[in-house]
Amino acid sequence: MSHENQEPEYHNTNILSVLVGLLVGALAGALTMLLLAPQSGEDTRTQIKEKSIELRDRTTEMIEDTMAQVRANRDKITMGGRRKAQELLHQGQALVVEQLEHVSEAAQAGKKAIQSS
Repeated sequence: MSHENQEPEYHNTNILSVLVGLLVGALAGALTMLLLAPQSGEDTRTQIKEKSIELRDRTTEMIEDTMAQVRANRDKITMGGRRKAQELLHQGQALVVEQLEHVSEAAQAGKKAIQSS
């Protein structure tokens, strides 16, 4: 059961690592492009601005997608927990009914024993 609890945490850490890796890679690529591209300062600034906006938009989209996945997983886990709680409740109720039947039978047997003596 502890393995199930650790799996979503590992998955979230893995997604976060991928996002950080993409961000660092994009920044390194942008820096390399700027250093190797022979163009004017104004063109470079315009390009930096455009790439920054593009990177921001992609990062925002990735974060939104990741959050949607996390919410879906959370809902799935919650529903599974509720279903399991309902199963346990029904099992508990069945055990109570069974035990009450045993007690009732024992009481009847005791009543008959008292009456026959």
